[in-house]
Amino acid sequence: MTPRAAIVGLSGPSLTAEEAALLRARRPAGAILFARNVVAPAQLRALTAAIREALGEHAPILVDQEGGRVARLKPPHWEAFPAAAAFEGAPAPAARANALLLGAACVAEGLDVVCAPVLDLRLPGAHGVIGDRAFSAEPAEIARLGAAFVAGLQDAGAIPVIKHIPGHGRALADSHHELPRVGAPAAELAADIAPFRALACCGAWAMTAHVLYEAWDAALPATISPAVVRNVIRDEIGFDGVLVTDDLAMGALQGASNDLATAALAAGCDLVLHCTGRLADTAALLADCPRLTDRAAARMAAARAARDAFRDRDPGSLRALRDAMLGARTAGPAGADPTAREA
Repeated sequence: MTPRAAIVGLSGPSLTAEEAALLRARRPAGAILFARNVVAPAQLRALTAAIREALGEHAPILVDQEGGRVARLKPPHWEAFPAAAAFEGAPAPAARANALLLGAACVAEGLDVVCAPVLDLRLPGAHGVIGDRAFSAEPAEIARLGAAFVAGLQDAGAIPVIKHIPGHGRALADSHHELPRVGAPAAELAADIAPFRALACCGAWAMTAHVLYEAWDAALPATISPAVVRNVIRDEIGFDGVLVTDDLAMGALQGASNDLATAALAAGCDLVLHCTGRLADTAALLADCPRLTDRAAARMAAARAARDAFRDRDPGSLRALRDAMLGARTAGPAGADPTAREA
């Protein structure tokens, strides 16, 4: 059976009987896990195995594991990784080694799609929801480090998700709570899309930004805008990989999630993301969600093929390489996670 074009959240650290029944009856393309789903390695491996038993062995299981503030796998069971900003100006092999270690930690627990790296600009005066999650304010530096991070995740056998296309860096509001509006002219936005254009053919997925760009579409945010998805993301940026929405339940988008899913897929997204983990919400979304298209399935297969097997790598040597190149710039206390989704 062709799955629905949706990635859905779950309620807790184990798959309930009701959730398993729903996943089998209204099969989504995959699942995404949050802090509420992650307790310890053995528990997490059991959960990912149960998800794949319900959805199939190739069903993607996503996780937000950027390093810094945004991490679902945390100490004491997993390593704490630096935020992206720690790598600015550092040699690219440091970012690649870090991403390989991070990706390997995820893959070991059955998580094969890692929602990182962030390719947004880190601009002064913008809302702190991005902040140190971004590598730099300079597009070329973001592209340099982003390419290394993507390659490291693929070395580990993970599929990266570059975000938040076509750029969240100028937003003055947090899209988790309200819709940011960006009034910059198209010529200025060329800087925002430059890192995404540089990595357009890297084999990663991309996640949309719930941001309204007045220069491109004065009425609709990017996620549900045919003009932005088709004219900017697909054509101008040249991204032809898997395009997944950010969470449809975020405050930036208004309306029922099932209606938003239809709008996003009609605009040209391949998959929608719905993260609440509430069974009734998920059931309503899946009841109306269109099925995965053949083109989307082909894009997903191409992303899987871009991964390399994690083998013949020494984690200790990789950590030493990363830390030596970063010097004293390792991350301190991470701070509050702006992306946390709790049921």
